[in-house]
Amino acid sequence: MTDKKRIMLIDNEAGLCRMMENILLDHGYLARSFTSPQKAVEEFKASAWDLVISDIKMPGMSGLEVLQALKTKQHDIPVIMITAYATVEMSIQALRKGAYDMLTKPFEPDELVYRVKNALQQRQLLEENRELRAELEDKFRFENIIGACEGLKSVLERVAKVAVRDTSILVTGESGTGKELIAQAIHYNSPRREKRFVAINCGALPENLLESELFGYKKGAFTGATESRSGLLETASGGTLFLDEVGNLPMNVQKTLLRFLQEKEFNRLGDTTPTRVDVRVLSATNSDLKEAIKSGAFREDLYYRLNVVNIHLPPLRERCSDIPLLAAHFIHHQNHKFATTIKGFESDSMRILCEFEWPGNIRQLKNVIEACMAVETGEYISRDTLAQFIEAAPEKDIATGEDIERVGTDMPYTTAMEQFEADLLKGLLKRHGGNIDAAAREAGMNMVTMYRKIKRYGIRKEDY
Repeated sequence: MTDKKRIMLIDNEAGLCRMMENILLDHGYLARSFTSPQKAVEEFKASAWDLVISDIKMPGMSGLEVLQALKTKQHDIPVIMITAYATVEMSIQALRKGAYDMLTKPFEPDELVYRVKNALQQRQLLEENRELRAELEDKFRFENIIGACEGLKSVLERVAKVAVRDTSILVTGESGTGKELIAQAIHYNSPRREKRFVAINCGALPENLLESELFGYKKGAFTGATESRSGLLETASGGTLFLDEVGNLPMNVQKTLLRFLQEKEFNRLGDTTPTRVDVRVLSATNSDLKEAIKSGAFREDLYYRLNVVNIHLPPLRERCSDIPLLAAHFIHHQNHKFATTIKGFESDSMRILCEFEWPGNIRQLKNVIEACMAVETGEYISRDTLAQFIEAAPEKDIATGEDIERVGTDMPYTTAMEQFEADLLKGLLKRHGGNIDAAAREAGMNMVTMYRKIKRYGIRKEDY
């Protein structure tokens, strides 16, 4: 299969068609010319061509009519219009109807090739952007957020409802619980998904820099402001601005942000002319904003503007049943990234994972698993490897309450481990839409073992 770009040429002058065809063929393109615009439109099929070059003034059907007809069949096809009588009015009309560029007769071969290259590069960039956006939208689908516990399910149900409503949302939760992930999921499942998601950590920048980053500044606003600059609010126009650690906003920035949320306009630093933008604001914090209001560190009116809807993420210690699912996900990701073959955790080390308090939540779990995989020499991450990165609490004898050491694998927590494994398999099956083969591959087991475990744990289709 050839990867040469296919170009359709439309001009009632046969000589000009032959000239353009030869030039483009010499430069490695596949070109086919039509002297009848009606026939060209009739034979045009979506995705069959990479570029169209058409004259504007032709008998029977004008170039603008051709342009409209082609855009109806494939709205993103780039079209270069040719004319011997270029006027500003005609150019504006063609560009408004979707033309990519205008080329005035007579033109040199180099100019034709230059315009063609630009149009095809622009098309490639648009295709890459679409692919990237599709990848992001797939990544941030709610079903791709790992977890099956009731606490997370109720959060995701709430997120799905509010994502489509253009309102401000405050995401709360401890550090490392995935607040930005939820904000991205809200954006990519909202009507604003085609526009940008712009994030800023409000605690990572000094006060003067934070204000200029958010709102921009006018040339001469301060020493070093040699030119005017747009802020993140303008950058996110039409899309979503995510303010992480919003509790760290200084008072002067809180005042400007409040005005924007109320009026949909703000002033750049050093500018007296208001700037209006259409942006949805999502925010997140791991601090208690109500206490900050009492102490005078946070404006109460701003709090209520940001907290129209509250989404609270549970800490990982309240999602113990999700830890095997998250561990399997992180191991799969690391194996794919570094071409490693770690299959999972030994039963003893998995018990430690599930009993650990995880003060750093999911972020800490991810980092610990990455560290373990970097030093583990076996197929399964052992207790000794895990102990290098987190401290395991000793087991307690139920009768005496004293610490005990266990040897071998015949342990009292076997039932709990079986429940964890059953939940893990259910979660994998759910993620893969019931595809047992795909779920088995991610779990690192063969199909026979997968079927045996499904039968052993009594997993039914209704469970996934």
